[in-house]
Amino acid sequence: MSNWLERDRAAIWHPFTPLKGMTEPEMLERAEGVNLYTKEGKKILDVISSWWVNLHGHSHPYLAKALADQARQLEHVIFAGFTHEPAIRLAERLLEILPDNQSRIFYSDNGSTAVEVGIKMAFQYFHNQGIERKKIIAIDGSYHGDTFGAMSVGDRGPFTTPFDPYLFEVDFIDFPEPEKEEEVWSHFQQLIGTGEVAAFIFEPLVQGASGMRFYSADLLDKMIGLAQSQHVLCIADEVMTGFGRLGTLFAADQLENKPDIMCLSKGLTGGSLPMGVTSCTDAIQAAYRTNDLMKTFFHGHSFTGNPMICAVANASMDLLLTEECTANRERINQRHQAFLKEIQDHPMVRNCRQIGTIMAFDLNTEKDTSYFNEARHHLYPYFIEKGLLLRPLGNVIYLIPPYIISDEELDYVYSTISDFLNEYDQIASH
Repeated sequence: MSNWLERDRAAIWHPFTPLKGMTEPEMLERAEGVNLYTKEGKKILDVISSWWVNLHGHSHPYLAKALADQARQLEHVIFAGFTHEPAIRLAERLLEILPDNQSRIFYSDNGSTAVEVGIKMAFQYFHNQGIERKKIIAIDGSYHGDTFGAMSVGDRGPFTTPFDPYLFEVDFIDFPEPEKEEEVWSHFQQLIGTGEVAAFIFEPLVQGASGMRFYSADLLDKMIGLAQSQHVLCIADEVMTGFGRLGTLFAADQLENKPDIMCLSKGLTGGSLPMGVTSCTDAIQAAYRTNDLMKTFFHGHSFTGNPMICAVANASMDLLLTEECTANRERINQRHQAFLKEIQDHPMVRNCRQIGTIMAFDLNTEKDTSYFNEARHHLYPYFIEKGLLLRPLGNVIYLIPPYIISDEELDYVYSTISDFLNEYDQIASH
């Protein structure tokens, strides 16, 4: 056993990783562009953007320079009682590209905490006005993070079972699959009609961790419209979908009715450093603008608004808003569409789907389509051996690559997946 592996085992507890029976981790030495390089010199193409965060490729020199320049000027300061140019500039620029109804930016440190902020912001909005609204609606199968509030509004299952007694009550509606839309709409209307709901939280258009499940923009628009007509706050968790993943900068750009609160993270800094943002309308903040100290939003993090992270986020936005980046996202979109047409009739493929830079399909295995489908234990090491970082969600194979991925690199990804499907088909047929 390698010395580094012994040291890793002795000191580190990796996330989402059983302590026995899993493939050993790869020891990385560096990364550049879409590629990761191991200590042994192996090249691994990062086709999932390292948990969906990397937009512009690894070790991007423009982002690195922004970080280094800011580190020499102001590395960190408490964000209560102080402010600085990188945070102000980032907030202004975010508000320029977010839906017009978004008015204020609250900084935190990751996607889960951005959601926590959004939930607390919504509940206290009613509390500050003396209005009794204690319920929240969420969509079954959702994933909003691993802190307790985020777990409460997420799917109840094996991930949350040890904590279920401690999670607050949530009204879940079924995932709105096409054949269930009318039923879901009816249930949603019933819940909204009680007058007890404070907020409706959702991953807009795509549920990520539950298997890249897509649903109707028209139905979501209708639900937001009804909720807002009854003064229910709508919270869009755009942690995964934000910053161009669905083609438009935000999923909300594809909706007529805009959310009241938006939660952002992942691509915010181009994947270089952790950061969360929760934006809200002016009407929400107005409930906090008072001399009554007890109506203050008592929430914060030690590294809220960190100057270095803000500087990198600003640099990432410089790259995101270029014509080149827009063209790259459209190129990936078209390439994904073409590849799915090639494999959609393959006997090992079902439920092909694609939006923007996200492409997914189900491997035609046993009926279990959960995260714990046995297929994932074979898929991950297979593709790592071929030099691809794919982290299947159960039997769901998906791509969500950095925007700089080249056509040649995409060709290798597609051909490797095709080879796998053909090999798998031969094995399954014997």
